[in-house]
Amino acid sequence: MNMNIVFMGTPGFAIPCFEALYHEGYQISAVVTQPDKPKGRGKKLMEPEVKTIAKEMGIKIYQPNKIKEPNFIERLKSLKPDLIVVVAFGQILTKDILDLPTHGCINVHASLLPKLRGAAPINWSIINGDKVTGITIMYMDTGLDTGDIILQKSINIGEEETAGELHDRLAILGSKALIDTTKLLHSGKIVRTKQNHNEANYAPMLTKEIGKIDWSMDAVKIKNLIRGTYPWPGAYSFYEGKMFKIFTVEVTDNDIINDDWGKICEVNKEYITIKCKKGFLRIKELQFQNNKRMTVGSYLRGHEILEGKRLS
Repeated sequence: MNMNIVFMGTPGFAIPCFEALYHEGYQISAVVTQPDKPKGRGKKLMEPEVKTIAKEMGIKIYQPNKIKEPNFIERLKSLKPDLIVVVAFGQILTKDILDLPTHGCINVHASLLPKLRGAAPINWSIINGDKVTGITIMYMDTGLDTGDIILQKSINIGEEETAGELHDRLAILGSKALIDTTKLLHSGKIVRTKQNHNEANYAPMLTKEIGKIDWSMDAVKIKNLIRGTYPWPGAYSFYEGKMFKIFTVEVTDNDIINDDWGKICEVNKEYITIKCKKGFLRIKELQFQNNKRMTVGSYLRGHEILEGKRLS
């Protein structure tokens, strides 16, 4: 298809969209991604996942430290893109870039806008207890996810689904929505829909502190936090001053109100039961510092957790 596209994306979430454009036969004249960054204990320089795929495809790659650098903008202009596609790129586009392509700049966003604008919509959709989320393809403007909507596709969130699992499903859904959008561009049938800014809310970037469990919350909300922060940063609490992460859980008796939140009221070979403000949380899988992730039964074979103790 005769459309010159510049693709901007960085993490794994962007790869299905990038590959879909490539396999549909679009001309991708360049990939713009974040600079390589040191990771892990050895601080080894690691390249973005999109860069790895682009190298395999033999596509030109740009990694500007700041996308507003004049030299980079001149390079971008020289490519004469018809369309810029942005998927989890990680930098804000300036107006001179937004105005550059013939068909504008479009973004693949992992929520049903105007809900959950911002950096971490997948995580917050689960933390907030949403039952439905989806993908929005929108025209980009100078605001934060405020542009006109082109197309939306929704998806149900599973009751046990984690942010990591939902991430992978939305990445695939995003690629399908993107191809539907490019076909609409070709046909000239795109309809722009203004967002209702009064209905907007935000999904800020996650920090490690967000994963700290407050046992004065309802058990269902704590379970949502555990699911929504997996695989990163993870939900955690403290037993006798030792931090431990919590994975698989079950909510019971959610209509019972408790006044001694965080108290361990049952310990057996299958689970540890904790009192919450409303309901009880059974912990089935956990990971203490300097230990592996394991079932409660496996952990209790070599360690002791006592009923009546309180998690901080």
